[in-house]
Amino acid sequence: MLKIAWAPCYAHPLPAGHRFPMIKYELLPEQLLYEGTCSADNFFEPEPLPEADLLLTHDPLYWQKLNLLQLSRSEERKTGFPLSHELVRREVTIMNGTVQAALYALQWGIGMNVAGGTHHAFTDRGEGFCLLNDNAIAANYLLDRGLAQKILIVDLDVHQGNGTAQIFRHEPRVFTFSMHGEKNYPLHKEQSDLDIGLPDGTGDARYLELLAQQLPRLLEEVAPDVVFYQCGVDVLASDTLGRLKLSLQGCRERDALVLRSCHAHKLPLVCSMGGGYSSKLFHIVEAHANTFRLAQEIFF
Repeated sequence: MLKIAWAPCYAHPLPAGHRFPMIKYELLPEQLLYEGTCSADNFFEPEPLPEADLLLTHDPLYWQKLNLLQLSRSEERKTGFPLSHELVRREVTIMNGTVQAALYALQWGIGMNVAGGTHHAFTDRGEGFCLLNDNAIAANYLLDRGLAQKILIVDLDVHQGNGTAQIFRHEPRVFTFSMHGEKNYPLHKEQSDLDIGLPDGTGDARYLELLAQQLPRLLEEVAPDVVFYQCGVDVLASDTLGRLKLSLQGCRERDALVLRSCHAHKLPLVCSMGGGYSSKLFHIVEAHANTFRLAQEIFF
């Protein structure tokens, strides 16, 4: 059975001026239930992640400052969010959503989180709407417990997964692959194990061609036990922060390529949604919903 992490706190703690990009966390589950792609049984509500599991990835001093709301003004501005206890609880709950999705993936072949993909969070700081790094936390959780020996992180958000690259730069058991807008945020790119920077305006054909060249090779050469997929939809042409030109169909074909490849290799796949900032809310929800529709179609 497809299991999807979602909790009411995913959607609520931000002031009105920050909420537009977050509305998708409310609308996406409603759409999946309305159209019959998912039932209530597909969703589970994670608890906040225990501190010990968080500290497998993040610096204790940073976590203390974050938890006690003691970030400096500069540090807070870099996250993009006004800091609050509600926001921190939301983030810690999202972290466990991806951890639990990873455990479900080991059982069912795929596990998903309506939120997550917080790839701009570093070991010791947050940036770009990311306070903690869920894929890194879940990957370290599996490694720490011997549930995986080799992990591949496929990051197809339009922005480079700079925090993820930094966290795993000295960890040979985790291979980081980021395909992103070359001139987009962040200005300073970290070094992933494989980075593909795309020029502004890259459309469906070239994007899918590059992905089809790289992903099968990585699955063979890296030989992972588990794949984490950051499937941000800010690659869409309508995205206000993206600068690429993928259509809704092209984004769907991207997801299909990743999901079908992992299914064919019998690799557990963990999906977190990542970014999406289109001015057309329908495009955000529809593009994310396609990922869940494909999961049901391919894995079940």
